Amino acid sequence: MRIGVPKEIKIHESRVGLTPTAVRELSANGHQVMVQKNAGFQIDLSDDKYLSAGAEIVETPQEIYAKADLIVKVKEPQPSEIPLLREGQVLFTYLHLAPDPTQTKGLIDSGCVAIAYETVTDSFGGLPLLAPMSEVAGRMAIQAGAHALELDQGGRGMLLGGVSGVPAARVVVIGGGVVGTNAARVAMGVEAHVTVLDKSIHRLQQLDFQYGSRINTVFSTVDAVEEYVATADLVIGAVLVPGGAAPKLVSRELVSRMNRGAVLVDVAIDQGGCFATSRPTSLADPIFTVDGVVHYCVSNMPGAVARTSTFALNNATLPFVLALANKGYHKALTDDPHLRNGLNVYRGRLTHEAVARDLGLVYMPALELLAGR
Repeated sequence: MRIGVPKEIKIHESRVGLTPTAVRELSANGHQVMVQKNAGFQIDLSDDKYLSAGAEIVETPQEIYAKADLIVKVKEPQPSEIPLLREGQVLFTYLHLAPDPTQTKGLIDSGCVAIAYETVTDSFGGLPLLAPMSEVAGRMAIQAGAHALELDQGGRGMLLGGVSGVPAARVVVIGGGVVGTNAARVAMGVEAHVTVLDKSIHRLQQLDFQYGSRINTVFSTVDAVEEYVATADLVIGAVLVPGGAAPKLVSRELVSRMNRGAVLVDVAIDQGGCFATSRPTSLADPIFTVDGVVHYCVSNMPGAVARTSTFALNNATLPFVLALANKGYHKALTDDPHLRNGLNVYRGRLTHEAVARDLGLVYMPALELLAGR
């Protein structure tokens, strides 16, 4: 199979779809890999490293999209990239379609086969291709929040862990999944006062058993969110509805009652955000303030540590890329229900129920479409 890796063009995005190690694996399996010139330059993955791994270096994205059977990316295709997709071509990347009707229409109109990293599942009920970036984003959320709490960023002028005789900051994490757990771990590591809210008693029990008295676990209700967010110094939004838009758990009115200089970090912003006052920002201009509360809503947080993120992502995606390349997309999707859960668009039809629900569109189950070829 001919596999193409274009250079990411979203602002401040330096991750790359395949590492030289992944290219070597694909080459060893008899596949041709084309990588756009300087695709990995920013993270010290030179063209020479890709050449040594067996890749062909090409100058333009147009050449990659024109020749490749499978496109492997990191971020959703940008407006200039969508017209390059063609019918039957496989696109394997993060898509986050629920809050993005324009991209969804573009993919449907292209006739491509679009598989979203974020909705691929595993036998444990997890999201294995979202998990590595969730780890990164969760840990980064505390770094970003700690910086935003500094006075020159508009924050309260607080040190997360406090010092002798001065209380630590109150960190509230909404959601106890991969993002929330990693955020809590880092916050505990700097000795902040950490509370995690989640609707799963089982998950709260796991966190309580793992971290004991270092963490405060609370069952998430409207009352609990209001009580803990209103007095928090730093709030991490870490909720997820697989494939769907994030619920708005913190209202505008609640934000207005928070302490001046408190910080909200919305890790769910890729899926529309879980704070009513959130709007997407970039790494170049990450912060804005509403009612005196600092908001950090960067939609590609892992892009700030692109080298770590690229290797972590490739560790997770490579088995699926190999399956798509070795079997062809039809057999790979038919054989593996977990990969099939990642199928969002199939040759002009929407195939993911949560995306269809949020966008008010009609969908058709993937297995039915695959059965009809």
